Amino acid sequence: MAGLEIGPEILLACLMFGAAALYASVGHAGASAYIALMALFSVAPTTARPTALALNIVVASLVALRFSRAGHFRWRIVWPLLLGAIPMAFLGGYIQPPAALYRPLVGVLLLIAAARLAWPGAAPAEDKPTHPPPVLGGALVGAGIGFLSGLTGTGGGIFLSPILLGAGWAGVRGASAAAAVFILANSTAGLAGNLASLRALPADLPLFAAAVAAGALIGSRLGAISLSRTAIMRALAAVLTIAGLKLIFV
Repeated sequence: MAGLEIGPEILLACLMFGAAALYASVGHAGASAYIALMALFSVAPTTARPTALALNIVVASLVALRFSRAGHFRWRIVWPLLLGAIPMAFLGGYIQPPAALYRPLVGVLLLIAAARLAWPGAAPAEDKPTHPPPVLGGALVGAGIGFLSGLTGTGGGIFLSPILLGAGWAGVRGASAAAAVFILANSTAGLAGNLASLRALPADLPLFAAAVAAGALIGSRLGAISLSRTAIMRALAAVLTIAGLKLIFV
């Protein structure tokens, strides 16, 4: 990666490995953490966006496969969301915002994500009755999350999961499965839009992809073993907060 020596590249890959393992253990792909880490390493936004989206595709594919094999995925929950998300994620990925806009926008996004991780609220009971989203309402929600995700280089899962749970569109495991598939499709569309605009991916992507794939396999299988779920979320929130503040004020 331009501007990074071999040592920092390997360190960044190791940190991405850890982030992928932790995020995959709770059903997410980790784009916000990858962007946060790259911000701490002063990686340019034009590099960070496609990198985060590409890594999201790797991790979300593995997480989605895990939840699908476990029988938690329901297509009826996801397709209305994707109806609005895919074209808007492509559009958001195609747009190249100036750094003066991108940095504070992503900084605020990371702070919101940090707040969601640090204070997630009580999880609803798994046996609570649920209903799939209405087509129009789901498409509008998907469109909003999709555009923001493509524009910032995130997958949108940190916003989608609480909406699914709060609206009663899915239970806890169903929300994780739906979020993984949504992130996969959303990130693919956002990356396609980004490549249509820039036509370039960073040279160090294979190194980072291998790191997050290994992390996702471990995290999705072990579920963070005996680590406290609350401690994991708050540790991730701390990283996102530091990076968010750096993007906004530095």
